Amino acid sequence: MSVCKTDLKQKIDNILNQEKLRRSHWGILVKTLDKQTTLYDLNSQKYFIPASNIKLLTTAAALIKYDSNYQIKTPVYSSESSPNLTVLKVIGQGDPTLNSQQLETLAQQLKRKGIQHIENLIVEDTSFNDQIINSTWEWEDIQFYYATSVNSLILNENAVVLILTPQKLGEKLTMEWSDPIAAKQWTVNNQTITGEQDSHYSVSINRNFEKPLLTITGSLASNSEPDPFGMAVVNPGKYFLDSLKFYLEREGINVVNSDVIYDDGKIENLEKIIEISSSPLQEIITKANQESNNLYAESLLNLLVDNTLENSAIDNLKAILTQLGLDPNLYHLKDGSGLSRHNLATPEALVNLLTLMEQTPKAKMYRDSLAVGGINGTLKNRFKETIIEGKIQGKTGTLSGSSSLSGYIEPTNYEQLAFSIMVNQSDLPASELRNIIDQIIIYLGHLKQC
Repeated sequence: MSVCKTDLKQKIDNILNQEKLRRSHWGILVKTLDKQTTLYDLNSQKYFIPASNIKLLTTAAALIKYDSNYQIKTPVYSSESSPNLTVLKVIGQGDPTLNSQQLETLAQQLKRKGIQHIENLIVEDTSFNDQIINSTWEWEDIQFYYATSVNSLILNENAVVLILTPQKLGEKLTMEWSDPIAAKQWTVNNQTITGEQDSHYSVSINRNFEKPLLTITGSLASNSEPDPFGMAVVNPGKYFLDSLKFYLEREGINVVNSDVIYDDGKIENLEKIIEISSSPLQEIITKANQESNNLYAESLLNLLVDNTLENSAIDNLKAILTQLGLDPNLYHLKDGSGLSRHNLATPEALVNLLTLMEQTPKAKMYRDSLAVGGINGTLKNRFKETIIEGKIQGKTGTLSGSSSLSGYIEPTNYEQLAFSIMVNQSDLPASELRNIIDQIIIYLGHLKQC
């Protein structure tokens, strides 16, 4: 199959003119990357809810502001010297890559320094703004791993896995947590039941927002595999503190008092003894884009906060991208991940951003952070065994009723393209919307001059 440039509009229009799509709101812009020749335009200057395509803006701004090897440093301070410390203080800096293994290593380092006793273990948390959960996120999301709190003391992505396993017919499902320290923060009302073989799946988890109570209802067939749920940690600062205390005491270091404090910043009479380094910025950006990790994206947005100014992180993001050449009127942000339905962007904004980033010294780093069709990330299972497998780099986006894909395509017989496709207000399943978007993309992959 080949698609002449002159036939492209008709072929895409034929896809969108299907009866089932008539009530959906579509926005598409396709341009050549070098000459910026428009090949297809539909509502490209209209606002859409872009879902995770917002991450293209966040990661671009972070990559422009910082070197790709930049690392977030989490400082550890102490008072006095071994073997007894009056204070051990960890000040969070928003590193989204920090994990339990690093806390275990920290405890081992302190043991090697001869530390045996800590009178006051303090971890300092901040929220970077007035709240650690975005007020525009939907309530039903924030109990799950993809909508965790975004604070400065992040551990294991502020998430824990709950695994439900069927038992004998009529018995409750058993529960197993991936981390018992995080699990202690939840109270669970288990109202589940093991159903007959091949019976209908109906497990549901609901949170009581007045207290950390999960009510789990429904049925899982007796011959089903264990059912994992990624859950948000209730109190990330306390989780960090309790985990650090656990590893310290496991190394034989006695901890008398422990506490989480907020926005204190006092380090008088304290000496920095250790720094915990994050993964390089390039890896953080890649995980945000390829895997569409919301916590990583929000942490990148927090890196744009300038404590010397009154501007918010979003203000600073817009300033960075405006200096790049992107019109700030083409998008409106409420978060850095795209989870908020209050975000708005035009297809023109995203195509212009992709084009502008291609003209910077960090073009390759930016493109390499995107998922590759049929190869990795959120595009791993899309475009396999098609003409553009391995030739499309893009960012996906999905919310109920909305789907998006923006990025770069290298057609076999045509010059490189930058594109953005967004659909809102649809009653079709996300899988069906993705299939329709993919049909359009495959046409672009078959483009040639005729």
